[in-house]
Amino acid sequence: MTRVLVTGGTGFIGQHLVATLAAQGRQVRVLDLRPPGHALPGVQYIEGSVLDPDAVDDALNGVEQVYHLAGLPGMWMPCKSDFQTVNCGGTQMVIAAARKRGVARFLHCSTESILFHPSPSKDAVAEDSVLSADDMPGPYTRSKLLAEKLAVQAAASGFPVIIGCPTMPIGPHDHNLTPPAAMLQHFLGERFQLYLDFIVNFVDVRDAAAGLVLAMEHGQIGHRYILGGESIQLKKVLQLMAAVSGRRSLLIPVSGRASRMTTALMEFVADHVTRRPPSGTVEGVRIALRARALSIEKARRELGYTPRPVEPALRETIAFLLGAGRRPEGPGQIHPGLAGLNSGLGSSQSSAYSTVSPELPG
Repeated sequence: MTRVLVTGGTGFIGQHLVATLAAQGRQVRVLDLRPPGHALPGVQYIEGSVLDPDAVDDALNGVEQVYHLAGLPGMWMPCKSDFQTVNCGGTQMVIAAARKRGVARFLHCSTESILFHPSPSKDAVAEDSVLSADDMPGPYTRSKLLAEKLAVQAAASGFPVIIGCPTMPIGPHDHNLTPPAAMLQHFLGERFQLYLDFIVNFVDVRDAAAGLVLAMEHGQIGHRYILGGESIQLKKVLQLMAAVSGRRSLLIPVSGRASRMTTALMEFVADHVTRRPPSGTVEGVRIALRARALSIEKARRELGYTPRPVEPALRETIAFLLGAGRRPEGPGQIHPGLAGLNSGLGSSQSSAYSTVSPELPG
């Protein structure tokens, strides 16, 4: 029986990944700061941070495979260096400890947000997109890019690392409201919907989890795999939401310039007055303006990845949100859209949303 460690395993993608692995007969251990909403029988849950070397080393005892999902998924922190500390430093610590323990395979969960080039293009974005830290639109994406580079460097030096890039995961039972769900819930509650139109790529969270397992089992060492679904315009998503929910709203598009100005003001207030997460960030708007369609052909071809149509998952998500009747909790934000302008986008984040955010120790 294969022994597996999942960091960030109580997050949205993480919990589905853990369930998938357990159903396949794997012996699963989870390292996370947040306890599971629903503990699965036979799964070992360890409360701890990826920044705690002792906790990481203990969690790796006897483990053959590691899925590293833990990280800070939001785009705002009171101290911007926390992104680097957790996303990059945490990755470095887990990889180093896994190498020392002789782990057989390591899956690093990245984000599609680091793939979008600052220069306009109509071509679909694929796994071969190569950008530098200077190309990144803000501190979150910069930290995620540098974390991925650590994974690539480890693979180049002989450690068996594979990289998975889930896009915007949606589905039912997102109890903590990851950024995509928070964005959708926000739109459901607004009669006048001002939005920044851009391309989003939603994926059923169950397909994202299955894709990570496929990447672990069949992915080439050092390679990146985009684990997405359909690339569609946000306006089309809003129209579908209206049809599914029966809630008609007036759609009012806004410009990128207006979005940047509004989020800049929101961030200034958050940074210097409230010290609480804003509803949107400049980095998020920059990503939205860069966003392009994403190609999943490599994952289809090499992994046998076959995501289902996204509309059923979107319907499930909307039904869940309408039944939940709640607002987001915790440090997240409508990622990274505008509360006043109602736009949002994903980055896995999303890596982004696939993780529970480990807090900085102390």
